[in-house]
Amino acid sequence: MTIPGNDADSDTGLLAAVRAGDTAAYGTLYERHHTAARKFAFGLVHSPADVDDLVAETFAKVFATLRAGRGPLVAFRAYLHTTMRHLFYQRARRDRRLEFTDDLTRYDAGEPFTDPALDRLERSFAAAAFRQLPQRWRDVLWQTEVEGNTPAELAPRMGLTPNAVAVLAHRAREGLRSLYLQQHVTVAEHPECRWAGERLGGQVRGRLATRDEHRMRTHLAWCSECRGRLAEIREVDGLRHGPYRQRHHVETPG
Repeated sequence: MTIPGNDADSDTGLLAAVRAGDTAAYGTLYERHHTAARKFAFGLVHSPADVDDLVAETFAKVFATLRAGRGPLVAFRAYLHTTMRHLFYQRARRDRRLEFTDDLTRYDAGEPFTDPALDRLERSFAAAAFRQLPQRWRDVLWQTEVEGNTPAELAPRMGLTPNAVAVLAHRAREGLRSLYLQQHVTVAEHPECRWAGERLGGQVRGRLATRDEHRMRTHLAWCSECRGRLAEIREVDGLRHGPYRQRHHVETPG
């Protein structure tokens, strides 16, 4: 298939061609973005073999998505990187659940292990969520979760009663949790899916307004992709060692 006009050298034209069945167009996209994809992968994993596997899996997944008529219309590289990040995260969670052993020492508490790459990813999600909070919520979270101040200690400084400070801190924690979960949602192309995707964190935490809750249920009834996204972040929310399940360090934004 020949890509007409000036679109021949643009990602937009190539994406349209792939959807129309032109596999060679995807080869061009691969050549154009392969180097950048490898650099991005090295920020997630460090073994060259793991990088090659992650890059190959990412390009294959995006190709299948495009051939199914979904995926990006523009901004191919951003979509590629988002897909790679989510594949890495899914792999890390899957591998963490596997146990390769032939003995019964599983009941020995031993030393806890934290995957450094997964920990970096989680921290980046948490930091991005923290930066999106209103300043007042960030202040009360910092004072209670990091500095360890009690509502009674903060009340005079904030001009509130201790009870009001406690309520504000609770709302801030719930807001942070919703925004943190939201970082795990891949950006969708369909407008209604984008609307739903921006609210899946609130859906999981039960924080949607009644009208939005009804619209979300209606959307999820027919959209399997958004149901999949919802299931993914529900799993993240339920992870035993997920951020903010207990008190955690909150990094200064910036």
